[in-house]
Amino acid sequence: MKIFDRLLLIATVLTFCVIVLGAYVRLSDAGLGCPDWPGCYGHLSVPQAEAALAHSPDAPLESHKAWKEMVHRYFAGTLGLLLLVMCIVAWSKRRKFHAPVALPTLLLLVVGLQAALGMWTVTLLLKPAIVSAHLLGGMTTLALLAWLAHRRFGSFPSRFGGNYNALKPWARLGLIILAIQIFLGGWTSSNYAALACADFPLCQGALLPPTDFANAFHMIRELGQTADGAQIPFAALTAIHWMHRLGALVTLLYLGWLAARTTRTPGLGELGGFIVILLLLQISLGISNVLFSLPLPVAVAHNAVAALLLVSLVVLNSKTTARSGRQT
Repeated sequence: MKIFDRLLLIATVLTFCVIVLGAYVRLSDAGLGCPDWPGCYGHLSVPQAEAALAHSPDAPLESHKAWKEMVHRYFAGTLGLLLLVMCIVAWSKRRKFHAPVALPTLLLLVVGLQAALGMWTVTLLLKPAIVSAHLLGGMTTLALLAWLAHRRFGSFPSRFGGNYNALKPWARLGLIILAIQIFLGGWTSSNYAALACADFPLCQGALLPPTDFANAFHMIRELGQTADGAQIPFAALTAIHWMHRLGALVTLLYLGWLAARTTRTPGLGELGGFIVILLLLQISLGISNVLFSLPLPVAVAHNAVAALLLVSLVVLNSKTTARSGRQT
């Protein structure tokens, strides 16, 4: 099973890299750097301007954006191949080594859906629901890999001296709250609503600015449009941003309390401290995005820390779950 464990570690790290690259591509407005999928202007790499013009006359080539998109696709394609090999190894070793098969199989299905979402992101011209689902799919892949990696060779605290059963439901709830906040962040980004409120802690100089929730969270619509095809009102973008801020406050308060309780639990102190650090860093990055008008490095780091927070909550949930002899 050494090859399986190595593939698992590589896939987990690579998934984090793919998420960060995806955020970089999206935030640098390069999501449509290649107007087709899976290639770029009909090629496996970014072609010359003449070839691109012949393939897509209505989509002028911007090489710097196209290369960003293709590098992201290369990484994502490599990840898909790794998960396929990992699944094959798991099934081939399931009897002799009791290899886990359920999660590798689920991961393969998730990454297949991710490929479809990646294609639809391009062909449906950055429809917010598709872009947000693509982000959630990437985070789901990372969470499943982190869970599997920790179950296989992570450390588990002694069951003596700590009330882990009492902590477990709160850790589960923390993971759910973080998942909702990640969705709100993805919805904010995919609708380009990150700067709808340019001040902090108020929004447009008010605690409750003018908002339009009906159009803000209508999922089946085009980018920048309402469900009826009209231009989306600015109040809808404000509502999206405001909800993300509210979610951030709830997440900070709850995960802060959960982390404090975790630090006081024997065997989990370091993990609780790590969660506290990530929370403070994430809030600082979020505020910086507003005050400094969404600088690209800060915005990308905001996505990266969200992924690390997700991994830390997955590890916490794994540590508070009794380890069985046979992993799934």
